[in-house]
Amino acid sequence: MTKRNYLLLFILTIGVFGILNTEMGVIGLLPSIADHFHVSISKAGWLVSFFALTIAVSGPTMPLLFSGINRKKVMLLVLGVFVVGNIVSIFTSNFTILLIARIIPALFHPIYCSLAFTVASCSVSKEEAPKAVSKVFIGVSAGMVAGVPIASFIDSAFSYDMAMAFFAIVNIIVFIATLIFIPSMPVQERISYGAQLAILKKPIIWLSILTVILLNSAVFGIYSYLTEYLKTVTNMTPTTTSLTLFIFGGANIIGNFVAGKLLTHSPNKSILFFPLLLVAVYITLFFTGKYTVSMVIITFIWGILAGGIMANINQYLIVSSAPEAPDFSNGLFISSCNIGTTLGAACGGIFISEVGIQSVVLVGILSLLLSLVTILLRNYLLNPVQQLSR
Repeated sequence: MTKRNYLLLFILTIGVFGILNTEMGVIGLLPSIADHFHVSISKAGWLVSFFALTIAVSGPTMPLLFSGINRKKVMLLVLGVFVVGNIVSIFTSNFTILLIARIIPALFHPIYCSLAFTVASCSVSKEEAPKAVSKVFIGVSAGMVAGVPIASFIDSAFSYDMAMAFFAIVNIIVFIATLIFIPSMPVQERISYGAQLAILKKPIIWLSILTVILLNSAVFGIYSYLTEYLKTVTNMTPTTTSLTLFIFGGANIIGNFVAGKLLTHSPNKSILFFPLLLVAVYITLFFTGKYTVSMVIITFIWGILAGGIMANINQYLIVSSAPEAPDFSNGLFISSCNIGTTLGAACGGIFISEVGIQSVVLVGILSLLLSLVTILLRNYLLNPVQQLSR
């Protein structure tokens, strides 16, 4: 790859970090948000679930609508919307306004992430495309998990307002870098809306979507309440909680590199055994989550599996099912992930309200067992003998 390509991939990676950080970073702030706005922890969780639900709705449509416009202009538009939303979130004292300031950027979220994957793959040769996409995925994973402990640390060390300002600063930096360093990128060959929508006729797409929803639900049904779990069940101090969340984020980055190798050499076996390994982790978590040392070790292993590896598996599942429509399939991937996040967060909240915080682990186990069924059906559609032998 040329220096220009490396710079482009770096900006895209930081860009998706800023976008995903805005979405997921508030997870580490939910207790402070509940106190700051005088709402329950479950209501504060709306900031996660409503954001994800909005992305789930806009994921398939917004990338499709903007697929024919100059990609640099679209990126600047999305980043600008996020900057404004971040700034409003810092200064508002009204929970409803805070919710609206998150929902509006969420509409544009799928556009940037979908473009980032497409631009990354198109910026290099076909052989190098998976490596380019995996580099951008580091930003996705970092935004989804590293942003949580960073925001949590800033919140505990300084203030809630400073933690919210962190989201704005990252997006402002990416906006400036995009404006200065990324060249104009007009669309060379536009794929018709009809040709892109035609992939929805394929049964394997729907099985892949369902699998991604279940896998994401299995992770974020628990992760959305991890800060509260560490505080209530493990009895960790705020500092130790932040450190544990950092460990999860670091493990997530490691998982990206592991996933790249697994999906290159044995994708279908890796996908098949993934839910089984994560079930084993969750069972261990259920019985030993109250012990600090055990929880830290489990968090590290969980981070490798549930962060980097799962994210790459999810994208592979959908995009490999419809390579003829990359923008739309990436939009479907983003939408499916966020439906799973919404479903998981909602189910996790119900389990916590009805049974208690420790029971939230059961949401993950149930989702994983269901995902195993859809994975087996997907493999059968591909080719039961050839695919399972890989």
